[in-house]
This record gives sequence, C-alpha cells and structure tokens, in this order.
Amino acid sequence: MHRRPELAFASPRKLPRARELRGRVVVLDVAFASEAASGGFEKITLPLIEQLGPRLVGWVDHHDHVMHQRYRGDPRFVLSTKAEHGACPEMVTPELCARIGPVDTIVCHTDFDGLCSAAKWMRGGTEPYPGADDDARAIDTRTAQPGAIGRRFDRALRARPRDAALFGLVARHLAGGLEDASLWARVDEAAAELAPLEEQTRRIATGYAVIELATVAGLPAHSLAFVDASPHHGTYDKTQLLLAGQERAPIAVVVDGDNVTFAAGFDSGVSFLEHLGLSGGMPTLVSIPRKRVHDALGRLGVRDADVQRLVGEDNL
Repeated sequence: MHRRPELAFASPRKLPRARELRGRVVVLDVAFASEAASGGFEKITLPLIEQLGPRLVGWVDHHDHVMHQRYRGDPRFVLSTKAEHGACPEMVTPELCARIGPVDTIVCHTDFDGLCSAAKWMRGGTEPYPGADDDARAIDTRTAQPGAIGRRFDRALRARPRDAALFGLVARHLAGGLEDASLWARVDEAAAELAPLEEQTRRIATGYAVIELATVAGLPAHSLAFVDASPHHGTYDKTQLLLAGQERAPIAVVVDGDNVTFAAGFDSGVSFLEHLGLSGGMPTLVSIPRKRVHDALGRLGVRDADVQRLVGEDNL
C-alpha cells in the first residue's frame, strides 16, 4: 500500500527546492510567479519545474498567467483561469488522481484552498466533507459565505498565516474526513486569535481615503480606497482590511511596509494584470513592490496630485 504523501508548503514567490522534495511530486494551487515577484516566472517557477524534471507528475492551478500557454500540450499541467475555476479543489477529481497515480510529495499553497486541494488529493479526489469544494470557492473568491466548517478553518488560517504546524494539522484533519474530533481544539484555538486582529483591522480601516479616478479605458471602476497599514505590520487581517476597502470603493489598496496590495471584487471586471502590465496571478488581487506604487496608481487613473498626497516622494 502506498504511504500517505509528504506535504511541502509554498507560495508563488517562495517555492521549495527540488532536492527537498521526495519522489513523485504534484503541485496544487500554487500560481506561476509573475514579474511582480522578484525574478518572476523565469527565476522562481521555471527552475523548480526544470529541476524536478520527470519527478514532477502534476501541476494543478487556477490562477491566470501568460505562461500557461507554454504547457498546454503537457498532460502533467492542469491549468485554468480564476474565472473558469474559482478554487482549486474542484479541479482535483478522482479521474485526475487516477490518471497521475500515486505521489510521494504534495506541494500546496497554505490557504484553505490549497490545503483542501492537498487533502482531496490524498483522498483520491473525494471531498473531505460535503460542500468542501463550495467552501473553498466561497473563501477564495469572497463572493459568498462559506459554511460553518469552512469558516472555522478559514478563520484559523487567517489568524496564523505562517504557522506550518497548523497547515499540517488542517490538511490532516481534512484528509481524515474530519473523523478525529480532537483536532478541532487546535483549529478553534487558532481561530479565536483572529478576534483581536479583526478589531485592529477595523481601526486601520478608518484611515481609508477614497480617491476619484480619471477615466481609464477598459477599467470598470471610478474610485479607489487607499490606506497605509505599515505602522501596524503583522497585527491585522489583510483579507478583512481589503474587503473593508472594497465596501468604500471598487478598488482597495493597502500599503504594508515594502509591499502594496491591490484588490477588487472577483466579479468586478477589473484586471490588475492588464492595467498594471503583469504576467500572472489573480486578475483581481495582486501585490507589487512599494517602489512601483507611483506608476501603478497612475495606470489606474489616480491623478498626480492625489498620488503625491497618498504616497509622497519617498518612492520616486
């Protein structure tokens, strides 16, 4: 009997080294890096693909990227856009798991979407619980409310976004079909830590400035909400803060240290990839280095005087 795969956790900007991954490898819910990340696809994603070689037996992802086209004829790569699949678990089917066969290592993203995809793979393409795919889609697109189970996991993961031990526990709990009720205690303990972060987030959100935008061809948005959360780095829930901004304007912009995140509703029609000249990622959620914020705001129709008022001269 094939033993349960090892898990390796990743993000588009931070991938494990090929030599650290055992045997046959499948990658789930990890987007190809865009040039917004230092090095982009050529220096981050491509080396892992090439170094794994034939040991890479599958790459399943739903984030838009221009380099998807390179792999259209490679059966190992099951790639879609966010519009086609709002979340990755629904792409992990019994047929796909059977076609690729047993794997020794699963590399996955660390949000509910990625961990649920890994658990579903370990279960041969079967949902960890009824409605898990729907929960993943609701959480990843923020277009609907997840069910009670998905909400418990999501709150825990948002409270501890860098806790590898929690990632492993969530994946194990899901892979086990939630049969070990004792595992809920640690999930709920982590989820409880989100409450003070939410309160801090609400305080930061009071600092949003709403800016009217000049008309930009193809951009279905006429205003933008901007806040600098840098003084509060690591002490708030960025997802909640971005959603709070979208309650004020179609586009939310959060500055946090050296990074700037742009977000719009999943069904808004906004494509930051197009308007900011990026190669890949989610069309409605991107992060760029702070040094590029002047150019990015200008591309979205923020007038020069407003750009200077929001971010000053420090990034010129």
